[in-house]
Amino acid sequence: MPTSSDDNVVSHFFAHREEDFEYAPFDREMAFYESICSGNMELVKVFAKPLFSEGCGTLSKDPLRNIKYHFTISTALIARFCVGSGMTPEDAYSLSDIFIMRADECRSIEEVREVHYEMIECYTKKMRILRNSTLYSKRILQAVEYISEHLHGRVLIEETAEALRITPAYLSRLFKSETGMTFTDYVNRRKIEEATGLLRYSDYSDLEISSLLCFSSQSYFIKIFKKIMGMTPNEYKKKYRLPAYKGSS
Repeated sequence: MPTSSDDNVVSHFFAHREEDFEYAPFDREMAFYESICSGNMELVKVFAKPLFSEGCGTLSKDPLRNIKYHFTISTALIARFCVGSGMTPEDAYSLSDIFIMRADECRSIEEVREVHYEMIECYTKKMRILRNSTLYSKRILQAVEYISEHLHGRVLIEETAEALRITPAYLSRLFKSETGMTFTDYVNRRKIEEATGLLRYSDYSDLEISSLLCFSSQSYFIKIFKKIMGMTPNEYKKKYRLPAYKGSS
């Protein structure tokens, strides 16, 4: 399972690279919404910025009221994107009502930003569960959720089975039966899917992505990436990476 030191490494990478890299505003915004709708919390962390930090207009002369207005707009947009990706309108709009009311009770800008992050995390997790629930049984859904929450560490079948209170042998059989892959192959595929998003939308190096996703070495990461994607990470980046827009605010 990930340790506190693993979390520190992840936080360092996100903080450090976000300070040094800029994205085309529209591409970044769309990638942000897509990452929420796909249930990809790690990509959400790449694209999310503190509420009302850059490029936002002034909707009120009162700073607190201003950020609450922007919170409402952000929540409404996320709800609509999630509805477009399969969440029921009832669920999406009920959530938005709950979070908008919570933000309205906040007494500081920082409190609003904290609720904003909770709102993003809540929608992202619900979209991840929604997308997976149409594919797998309850047991495998729980396993997939466990894997998604531990991608930045070593994901072992023994620890996953223990968390689900079943035997590793039983989990292995279920995984092969429902996904068509071994447990290890599935974990590697999920990690590589995560890596493709980082290669497209960030300037992380192969070494950083390898460390971030807890591969045993950079060379092993490249080997698995090529096996699954049919090309190296560098080739993938050259082919699919969005161009950075330097000098934008």
